Amino acid sequence: MSRMPKWIRASLQTDKKFVAVSNVLSCGNLHTVCQSARCPNQGECWNSGTATFMILGDTCTRDCRFCAVSPGKPPHPDSGEPERVAAAARQMRLSHIVVTSVTRDDLSDGGASVFARTIRAIRSAIPGATVEVLTPDFKGNPSALDIVLDARPEVFAHNVETVRRLQPLIRPQASYECSLQVLRHAANSSKPIAVKSGLMVGLGESDGEIEEALRDMHAAGCELLTLGQYLSPSRAHAPVERYVEPSAFDRYAEMARRIGFQGIASGPLVRSSYRAAELMKLAFPWTPVDA
Repeated sequence: MSRMPKWIRASLQTDKKFVAVSNVLSCGNLHTVCQSARCPNQGECWNSGTATFMILGDTCTRDCRFCAVSPGKPPHPDSGEPERVAAAARQMRLSHIVVTSVTRDDLSDGGASVFARTIRAIRSAIPGATVEVLTPDFKGNPSALDIVLDARPEVFAHNVETVRRLQPLIRPQASYECSLQVLRHAANSSKPIAVKSGLMVGLGESDGEIEEALRDMHAAGCELLTLGQYLSPSRAHAPVERYVEPSAFDRYAEMARRIGFQGIASGPLVRSSYRAAELMKLAFPWTPVDA
């Protein structure tokens, strides 16, 4: 693939808030997807005083071909992690907290109980805060999903990641149908939860396949959507097949609006938790948004 175009290049400038976020995370011995997944928006988000917490360690039991998170055998979950996440979020003065995790197929509930404990710890530390979780598929286990949903996050997110045809290549230990079932289960919950998912482009998919995936996600109950450019973390990962121009992301956003999504973030550098509070407000207009 040719050199990255100018619209992909993110600013590397940092300021005092970036340093403050870094210090809070370091003191709390906490992981973020910003660092582990090499997110291009780390500078923008940390400079604004926010970050996406990654629980259950920084080692994943799966080895997806798109993801920069290290695969391997993870350690036993840290029992103090939920409270440290809550303390860090309070210190950072967040009103909307996004929590994701590595996949933990080694745990009987996939780590669902740790998600629930983290949500409750945040509620205790920051009354009135809203919480968004971005979970793995828990192998489609409805009991594990219910553990998370019963903790009542405002937003439940699970990413489909790529179109149906490319799933076996890009997510060999996951499945398209399982991810859709996870979204359906969350959407059918009796809890007032907004369901969110994300799709990467640039892996060789066609516009028709993108539309099919968007229709499948919306039919599964997904209300909020992120669309972003896939960037290969290394030569060992799936290569970038094309760099999608910003105008195409505008077209995809319009496609998603016609399909019926309530909130859409679409652009080359958009990632799952990019400006998450703003997107959530489109599903829950009465909720506050982080400054």
